[in-house]
Amino acid sequence: MIETIANFIKKYDLQDKTIIVGFSGGYDSMCLLDILSKIKEEPDFYEMRVIAAHFNHNWRAEESMQEQEVCRIFASSKGFEFYVKLAPKTLKKTENDARIARYEFFEEALEEFDADAVFTAHNKDDNAETVLYRIVKGTGILGLRGIAEKRQNFYRPLLKTSRLEIVQYCNDNNLVPNNDSSNTNIAYRRNYLRLNVIPALEKINENLKDTLNTLALNATNDNEIIEEYLSAIKKEIFDDDTILSPKYKNLSQPVKMRILHGYIQHIGLDYDYKKIKEIYEFIEDNINSRNGATHSLATALWLYADENVIEPIPRKKEMQVVKPKEIEISGEGEYEFNGKIFSIKKFHSDKLFVFPESTSNFAYVDFTGIKFPLIMRTRRDGDTISPFGMSGSMKLKKYMNAKSIRRHVRDTIPLLCSENEVLWAAGVGLSNKISVQKNPTHVIEIKET
Repeated sequence: MIETIANFIKKYDLQDKTIIVGFSGGYDSMCLLDILSKIKEEPDFYEMRVIAAHFNHNWRAEESMQEQEVCRIFASSKGFEFYVKLAPKTLKKTENDARIARYEFFEEALEEFDADAVFTAHNKDDNAETVLYRIVKGTGILGLRGIAEKRQNFYRPLLKTSRLEIVQYCNDNNLVPNNDSSNTNIAYRRNYLRLNVIPALEKINENLKDTLNTLALNATNDNEIIEEYLSAIKKEIFDDDTILSPKYKNLSQPVKMRILHGYIQHIGLDYDYKKIKEIYEFIEDNINSRNGATHSLATALWLYADENVIEPIPRKKEMQVVKPKEIEISGEGEYEFNGKIFSIKKFHSDKLFVFPESTSNFAYVDFTGIKFPLIMRTRRDGDTISPFGMSGSMKLKKYMNAKSIRRHVRDTIPLLCSENEVLWAAGVGLSNKISVQKNPTHVIEIKET
């Protein structure tokens, strides 16, 4: 087993990297951490840094704290750094909420230690249980792939090792893992599968776990064939994690369902056919909407859809948007605003110019008659704008509705203002008050630092 994990580390070239190990103190993670302590003694792995990361779900009061202390002592005895987080008491006692919170903790650990990888101790039995669980929930080929050996920064070095081998290793090496009492609570669906369903099915097929792992391998291979054909479509409809609605809506229903299933898994959620169908129907209902709507995905996550985009967004109470400090614009020059650089430059009349799109990050303007100083800020109640090409003014909110600006991004848009009048909404549009009638006087631009 030691050689297997050493070869795994070499396979992914992690010998001299910083590795976070998800450490619950149970058999699987204690086995993994103990093996890593032995591997680090070998010359090829001297430079490897290991941090034992323990997420305390805080569901079992004193028992949870005792398990945390066991983890701390064990990690220390192996010479490893120990990183811990106590979950808030408000964390819902559901498998999905616990999983989301746990992976958020791992992401925090990656950033905290500038790490290269997270090792989780999922094993061969876990993979079989996951495949069976997804079959029961009505998954497609994507779900049948089971647990990936590697996904982004997450690695599973024990995935081809059985739980029986892991327990034997712990016994042979006199390890005393935590025994989480919740693992016997069949109110949790995975526990019910592990303790009741799998033993019953093994009476029909004694090699059930191997069979399910083989099914996962076959599904992975079939999925690669499908992905090869879908890759061209995905290039057309995706912009990072955003789905482009105009491209998406022209696809057939089976292709949409397939893409949504993969998309939901990509953002870290595990859904059955019923949930994917609900998401599909939500999108169909809102894909032609100008103002858009949201659909709950998880405790702190929504899916947003309108005529332009489909994308995951945090719930408002989780977003904690901090308004950037307003800055005074006194005239020509460069100004730092919310991590961006805003500039005003004099336009030289001898230069040729072509007016950019209203959605551009720069604009030609005529500041004749405009009194400085101006203010660069984000929106606030009572803002108005005199839209380019129109007479009169309107509320900024109505203007953004007309421009189909997604509600959850409106508070992030830099605005050049004269008191409550918006002269330029960066990337959205220009006011008539500074629009060019003959020749520009200035060029304004906002860009990343």
